[in-house]
Amino acid sequence: MVASSHRINMDPLVGAIDQGTSSTRFLVFNSRTAALLSHHQVEIKQLFPKEGWVEEDPKEILQSVYECIERACEKLTSVNIDVSNIKAVGVTNQRETTVVWDKLTGEPLYNAIVWLDLRTQSTVEHLIENTSGRDKNHLRHKTGLPLSTYFSAVKLRWLLDNVEAVQQAVASRRAMFGTIDSWLIWCLTGGKSDGIHCTDVTNASRTMLFNIHTMAWDPELCKYFGVPMHILPKVRSSSEIYGLLKAGVLSGIPISGCLGDQSAALVGQMCFQDGSVKNTYGTGCFLLRNTGTKPVMSNNGLLTTVAYKMGRDKPAYYALEGSVAIAGAVVRWLQDNLGIISSSDELESLARSVGTSYGCYFVPAFSGLYAPYWEPSARGIICGLTQFTNKRHLSFAALEAVCFQTREILDAMNQDSGIPLTQLQVDGGMTNNRLLMQLQADILCIPVVKPYMPETTALGAAMAAGAAEGVRVWSLEPEDLSAVMSEKFDPQIKLEESEFRYARWKKAVKRSMNWETTQTESRTSIFSSIPLGFYIIGSMLMLVGAKYLAGRL
Repeated sequence: MVASSHRINMDPLVGAIDQGTSSTRFLVFNSRTAALLSHHQVEIKQLFPKEGWVEEDPKEILQSVYECIERACEKLTSVNIDVSNIKAVGVTNQRETTVVWDKLTGEPLYNAIVWLDLRTQSTVEHLIENTSGRDKNHLRHKTGLPLSTYFSAVKLRWLLDNVEAVQQAVASRRAMFGTIDSWLIWCLTGGKSDGIHCTDVTNASRTMLFNIHTMAWDPELCKYFGVPMHILPKVRSSSEIYGLLKAGVLSGIPISGCLGDQSAALVGQMCFQDGSVKNTYGTGCFLLRNTGTKPVMSNNGLLTTVAYKMGRDKPAYYALEGSVAIAGAVVRWLQDNLGIISSSDELESLARSVGTSYGCYFVPAFSGLYAPYWEPSARGIICGLTQFTNKRHLSFAALEAVCFQTREILDAMNQDSGIPLTQLQVDGGMTNNRLLMQLQADILCIPVVKPYMPETTALGAAMAAGAAEGVRVWSLEPEDLSAVMSEKFDPQIKLEESEFRYARWKKAVKRSMNWETTQTESRTSIFSSIPLGFYIIGSMLMLVGAKYLAGRL
């Protein structure tokens, strides 16, 4: 892992906290070579208190961060690398996930409501119903986002409406709101003892409370959602010193980088040029295209989001984003809920053993459909089952589902940009599945390029931290960026076959829609749709007919 411990000791190191939906990791990189030197990972327990609800314990998340830092630093020490060479730490995080805590006690006032959570569907439907033309995009001109259960504002609104502890803390001005980055930075920089309450522009842009043009919290948006502005964190750039770590082996080291996970992956993939694109396969699947210093609004169901702002005095860069809720999460569902696999490796093995879904199509709309549909009423379905279908075909269909969803958002992005993508850069945990990467190339009909070092999300956070003013151990100048070694997967099937399979997938997607709404459905008999007069006359005729037949017998 370390070619020369003496040389590594001479180079500045940068750490990255990567707090994701399913796990927390701490990784340490060489700022000169971008080499990964040490890492540690801890799984995070997801809680499902009701159908459609997804929560996590903020204190468990914080403890996992401390554990990962300690263990990763122990691993450095074991190979004779001095942890004092770590000059800065960056944070990257699952976006939109919402936390409210008490600034006097430091205690969370409720579990973190995860970005996948659907409890706010009725709130979203009510808001849409009360807009002119039932337009879910009526805030897009300020936020770049449609009204959806996905974003933080409606989750925060639910907490304000339903959790008494939150209501009391807000009334007494003790409440603090934040996404996971805010919670972690506040705790790590001192917590109730003068912790820094801040977020960065990329995370703020996912709340629906942030104006992506003025780059500030918007009073009108806050009023619309009924959110008091005094609970919001201060918005900072993605690369500056926010504060110092106050505990543990890295006490005194600055936290100087913060990016939402998908923005961090964009940076880690070196997508600094207008038009550069990456796709990350994690719990969900997220395709981002750098659009430069001006926000571009989509006409095809994509989001407009802040990509990064690399310093207080640097310009903000924007991105078009296609968001898919369920990608790697489908593996966990097959393992934990159905029990048909015991690991992600087994999924690949089962799928590879048949090489086809045999006409089976799986739409994993567990949390509705995100881009390009933004349809919360959709639910997961499996179509095309026969007596011949088995778990191998279902495994193949699950992998294909990830690829088809990527195809949908890539098609939307090509339509918005007018310039078809010629190859796709990928990263994330699922890219270790070689069959998935080959299927993706086949379904997109373009090459898929995967870096050999897949930890690009953490790398992006480390780059932002190392490049910050006052740290300056990582140069982001194009001539100084390390070359990325990659593996390419070329399409291996004919265009006609790819298009046929994709058309069948689109047919299955239509079947998944309008499955679940919060409005009460009629439970009355089919006769309730028949005019009463016809029903009475019909009943009399049947009675007369029955008596006539009885007389003949």
